[in-house]
Amino acid sequence: MRSTSKTAPAALILSLSLLALVGVGVHAPRALAESALPVSAAPLETPKGPVLLTVTGKLGVTDAGGAANFDAAMLAALPRTSFETTTIWTHGVQSFSGVELRTLLDRLGITDGTLKITAINDYSVQIPVSEITAGGALLADMRDGKPMTVRNKGPLWLVYPYDSAPEFRNEIAYSRSVWQIDRIEALP
Repeated sequence: MRSTSKTAPAALILSLSLLALVGVGVHAPRALAESALPVSAAPLETPKGPVLLTVTGKLGVTDAGGAANFDAAMLAALPRTSFETTTIWTHGVQSFSGVELRTLLDRLGITDGTLKITAINDYSVQIPVSEITAGGALLADMRDGKPMTVRNKGPLWLVYPYDSAPEFRNEIAYSRSVWQIDRIEALP
């Protein structure tokens, strides 16, 4: 019987790092290398403007208050992605820009469990962290080059590149496309 432990990925990364130091070329599986460590373990700064998003729960990185509070400038400082797509809620092609949900999770050190994503009106969905990949869900704060307001599904709308692949054009993706997001909870 094969056994594994939670320290196995860390040991593999340490071993590969040591081999790289001595000049031995070894390539770790891309998924392991990308998901093993958060993008940045530095604590979050304190928001200077109105808080648009509060992330609580099982976080690896927080601000001084033990949560992750983001104002518009802090979200804009994270790596950004843009795409154009149609949606079932709007007319014509829309341009969305924001932070990939995978990028946000990496920044906060969220590696497993479930996200509870909640809107201003308390509508919420739960998404397993294991299903959140790069190139998928985008926490959009801009639509057609303008910041989104509550009136037009903002300040944050979880959208997918619906036109890019069939897996984004189904009831699961549509039900997860929460608008007016103001909080996320990382559940175990």
